[in-house]
Amino acid sequence: MGEPSDTPGAWAVGLSGLSDLVYGVANSDAHAEVFSVPRGEGGWERVTAGEFATEVTAVAKGLVAAGVGAGDRVLVAASAHQDWVRVAFAVWSVRGVLVPLPESASVERVAHVVRQTRPAAAVIQGDRLLRAATGLQRELPDLGRVWRMEAGLEGIVSLGQYMDASSVRFRRDETMPEDAAVVLYPVSTVSRSMRGVVLSHGALLASAAGVVDRVWPRLSELPAGRASALLDLPLSQVQGLASLLACMVGRVRVGLAGPGGFLRGAEVFRPTVLVCGAGLLESVFESERGSARSTGWDSLGTFNSAVDSAVQFDRSPRKGAWQRLSRSMYDWQFARLREALGNRVHLAVCWGGGLSDRLDSFFGGVGIPVFQVFGTAETAGAFAAAGVGERVPGTVGRAVGGREVWVSREGEAHVRGGGVFSGYWGDEEATRSAFREGWLATGFAVEVDGDGFVSVVGRLRPQAASVEVPGRFVSGAVAELEVSSESEPVLVGRVVEPAVSPVAAVAALPAVEEPVERGDAELVAEFEARLRAHPLISQVLVIVEGRPFASALVTLVRDQLEYWRLVNGRPLAMAPEEIAGDRDLLREVQGLVYEANRSVPRHLAVRSFHVLAEEFTVQSGLVQPSGELRREAVLRAFSEEIDGLYRARRDR
Repeated sequence: MGEPSDTPGAWAVGLSGLSDLVYGVANSDAHAEVFSVPRGEGGWERVTAGEFATEVTAVAKGLVAAGVGAGDRVLVAASAHQDWVRVAFAVWSVRGVLVPLPESASVERVAHVVRQTRPAAAVIQGDRLLRAATGLQRELPDLGRVWRMEAGLEGIVSLGQYMDASSVRFRRDETMPEDAAVVLYPVSTVSRSMRGVVLSHGALLASAAGVVDRVWPRLSELPAGRASALLDLPLSQVQGLASLLACMVGRVRVGLAGPGGFLRGAEVFRPTVLVCGAGLLESVFESERGSARSTGWDSLGTFNSAVDSAVQFDRSPRKGAWQRLSRSMYDWQFARLREALGNRVHLAVCWGGGLSDRLDSFFGGVGIPVFQVFGTAETAGAFAAAGVGERVPGTVGRAVGGREVWVSREGEAHVRGGGVFSGYWGDEEATRSAFREGWLATGFAVEVDGDGFVSVVGRLRPQAASVEVPGRFVSGAVAELEVSSESEPVLVGRVVEPAVSPVAAVAALPAVEEPVERGDAELVAEFEARLRAHPLISQVLVIVEGRPFASALVTLVRDQLEYWRLVNGRPLAMAPEEIAGDRDLLREVQGLVYEANRSVPRHLAVRSFHVLAEEFTVQSGLVQPSGELRREAVLRAFSEEIDGLYRARRDR
């Protein structure tokens, strides 16, 4: 099916660079409202395209005055707020390359990224990362300026006050679609093998345009100036960045959810376009069902009937009088859910897939059609998306315009066309290995039906957090965990544990005398069963044979993972990979491993483990129909992650 030629997406594909999204709108309609910025107690102030272009130009002039040249990298390690957006577009306006990291990044991760990309400047939020960045300036003379985000952008702006705006315009005019725009470092990647994904201006524009074209018929139903979205996705990751750019392409006014979270902000902001991950929709649904359950079984029964009615209405090819009447009987129930989202949501764009077909149909029946979008960092966030008239619940739609999707015999999705990344930063070998005869191997198992609709089965080569467990102490760093220069185990931003040497820690592992007649295989099986008894743990594979010490792969139950996020107050937009790398969750798993170590001899005690957010599945070829793991297949699929556990220990 061809894409429409008169949509904002078609306009965006013809742009030279991302900064044209700012100045193009400002030149055509300077009074168009493009952002909403929090002001005071719960209030929002709208920013016009002309005002935003002026702000971006002021920051861009400061970057030029600071010596940021074409192709220079600028590190931005901060949470998502309006200054982040201003800096990003200022970097693109001077042909710089944005290197974004979250404020929660570990010091080790920041140091790795800085050493790898050698940025010319950095904008940092928080004392911890600020000290890490400034401490690297002696080692890396390329890092000329480091600004503190909390101080505002006046320090950058003041440098370029004397300059004429033409210095920025000349840079913008020279921008080409193939120029690098961003080096993204996906979350939960082991820091020692962390690779930066290079995305060009053209790739990001193509991805945003493809999504906008799919939802444009529904989006265009909103009156001019009424389209608005409240974002609660991290801008340092591809889903958040792609969402921001898609909103700007589609002329959707953007607000960034503050510390209070999405649902609290939605009450005041009242978005008409819901941009989120599956977790937010699942949380809203579970909250409503929980309210019904707490009221009584009659209320829960009514809620379930309302859900059935909404699902049937959405799936009915013809919405006859009987279907409309049946649905209207429960509209009071649906109104409560719509109110939780601000009571004005006209459509939802769900990034990352993962929403079940039943929930997809439920929200459609409520009056909030969900358009699922799926992609990886290497595909600029989107290679498949649902569209108006092309929604099949439970799928992520068809390949977007300009992309082709091919499925290998192993079930892995391969993609080519616009939006595919330029390569991994400074790693030509890894870039070459990512492609198979011109097709990008995504690492995800998918199924494609006869009409081209894509269903995501699971991840074949997941990247997730690893942590070593010597005794009771964390001593190996990835994701939120890090090791200080003195080798003192440090949990970032929370607790400093007593220093302990690896030798002493290993000696501290409790040795349990077992009867001689019990073999290692039986003891390992019991160890795995002990961990699986915990509701959070789904599968466990202990690796012993041919290794200097025992380690383990651990997968988590998806439903319990989401429940853990809710109970522990983590953001609604937090991806499963981020939850799996959360320091508190890792401590919880670490405690379970420590207790299970009491049941085995010292040589079988697990000293390191690797946490995976996604479970092994039959479809991925890692589980037998009986539910038993295919051990050899798992060991082959995760050989790099397993080797990393032992390599990290040797490196110390």
